[in-house]
Amino acid sequence: MNSLMTRREHLATLLAGAGGALAAGPHRALAQSVPSSSGTERPSIAVPPNATDCHHHIYDARFPAAPTATLRPPDASVEDYRKLQRRLGLTRNVVVQPSTYGTDNRLLVDSVKAFGGNAHGVAMLDASVTSAEVNRLHAAGIRGVRFGTRLPGGAPMDDMTPVARKIAEHGWHIQLVSEGDKIVELEEVLEQLPVPVVFDHMGHLPEPAGPDHPAFRVIANLIQSRGAWVKLTGAYILSKVGPPTYADRSKLARAFVQLAPERMVWGSDWPHPTSPPDAKPDDAVLLDLLANWAPDPKLQARILVENPAKLYGF
Repeated sequence: MNSLMTRREHLATLLAGAGGALAAGPHRALAQSVPSSSGTERPSIAVPPNATDCHHHIYDARFPAAPTATLRPPDASVEDYRKLQRRLGLTRNVVVQPSTYGTDNRLLVDSVKAFGGNAHGVAMLDASVTSAEVNRLHAAGIRGVRFGTRLPGGAPMDDMTPVARKIAEHGWHIQLVSEGDKIVELEEVLEQLPVPVVFDHMGHLPEPAGPDHPAFRVIANLIQSRGAWVKLTGAYILSKVGPPTYADRSKLARAFVQLAPERMVWGSDWPHPTSPPDAKPDDAVLLDLLANWAPDPKLQARILVENPAKLYGF
């Protein structure tokens, strides 16, 4: 948002939607400018101790991009992200391997190590990965493997099942970034995986269908039968309404929270690699959306603290 008045209007909207659940007490967050994030204000919700950002990326041009990768954003460093943590008052974080680097997880492992014990990671692996490599990655803090259909650069989708078999003994998960229609096509495959599935960005269910899209039923069934999870991330990506309410994506997020609050986690998606440099979302606004999606502060704490601790083993 570009003005103080806009910010105040946004806060008023959240207060109305949350039944006054926004925090009145002091924040641990620190208002400041953050690279690849608009705005400077801290969030307005009460951010509990050990709050977790379950989805962000690190980029570093010193590491080569995968030959087939098409998404090649500017550098976004560990120190840049620490500024976001300080601004939002977050403590724990999950670094997700972007399509940019494919199955070369060196930057991911280095980043998780740099963050220390409060960070875990989600890698990209193909079917050639050995048990020794999975063991090494587990010791380095990796807790899942990402597959996707939206951008080139990762492992082939046919490798998802064999990789899932290799990571099952460690209690990892498959993180899927895919379109709603593709999720419907993959339903049978996902049902047979020996590990849970975590759906990126609310399953990328398209607008205006949102929760009425057939993939919502697929995800709901997988939550019930296979212990699937949903990341309440990327509200800005497919929204046709836009900030500060992202009302269309908020409808979808509320539907997921009402469906299974115990299977929801939140993430920033910083540094928002698919957004133009001059149109990055305000991460404090994205975090404040939880006041509308999950008005009860106890439920917010569950999504920000308890659920991530269970999913990632914090």
